[in-house]
Amino acid sequence: MIKMTVIGSSSMDLVVTALKRPNKGETILGDSFKTVPGGKGANQAVAAARLGAEVYMVGCVGGDTFGEEILNNFTSNGVITTYVEPVTHLETGTAHITLAEGDNSIIVVKGANDYVTPAYIDKALDVIVKSDIVLIQQEIPEETIEYTAKICFENSVPLLLNPAPARPISKTVIDMAAYITPNEWEASVLFENKDIHTALKEYPNKLLITEGKNGVRYNDGDNEVLVPAFPVEAVDTTGAGDTFNAAFAVAIAEGKTIKDSILFANRAASLSVTKFGAQGGMPTRKEVEENL
Repeated sequence: MIKMTVIGSSSMDLVVTALKRPNKGETILGDSFKTVPGGKGANQAVAAARLGAEVYMVGCVGGDTFGEEILNNFTSNGVITTYVEPVTHLETGTAHITLAEGDNSIIVVKGANDYVTPAYIDKALDVIVKSDIVLIQQEIPEETIEYTAKICFENSVPLLLNPAPARPISKTVIDMAAYITPNEWEASVLFENKDIHTALKEYPNKLLITEGKNGVRYNDGDNEVLVPAFPVEAVDTTGAGDTFNAAFAVAIAEGKTIKDSILFANRAASLSVTKFGAQGGMPTRKEVEENL
């Protein structure tokens, strides 16, 4: 069993479904409202645990009922919460999600996730440097990502950076990461002065650009490769990217090739969108392998 550390956000998703999104100044009637555990870090931790990894989550929740629910959810999914700390004077982070017109739009309020600082990372150093791979995203402070990248690089621990939400990242961090997994919009922010094909060629076997239902694009050092997605009837696309990142990290840490790891991750991501909620459809290892 591989050992993985996920550093990132833990939030409660507040999900509204509707036939359409309201225009500016418009009020519409929605179809349903639900609260479900989420946050990019938490999603990736749960997805990886369901796929058979030993997962340590490093993050913060608030000292409120949402925080308690998130901790209980981690435990029920087998995620180790030694380094998930309640911040008693702040609320748990929230993601306000609208599902409409076959896709999602999201507003994130970071809350306690802003307390995932470099000093907090120091508390988890022992488990980080002994990990087979570390996952990190951008719903936590920028300096924490830079600090973690340096720790992983100096200790020869592969770091998978999922650069979402999109914001510029220094070339130093990009160079220190083992894998970077933007979607097309995030790639345009990271490499604003380059076209996608140039960026892929510059970072072979490192830069993986996810293209939704089209699949995942990367450069193998000789050629640009598109690994197709698996077509499914989508119910809720929230969390598909997090499932992809977790599944890719599990597969690559187990020694699979880049292409086979992407294929495994694409299958996991496709299964995740067939049920409601970011974590609701995240598949088990058995489910992914049976559907490959």
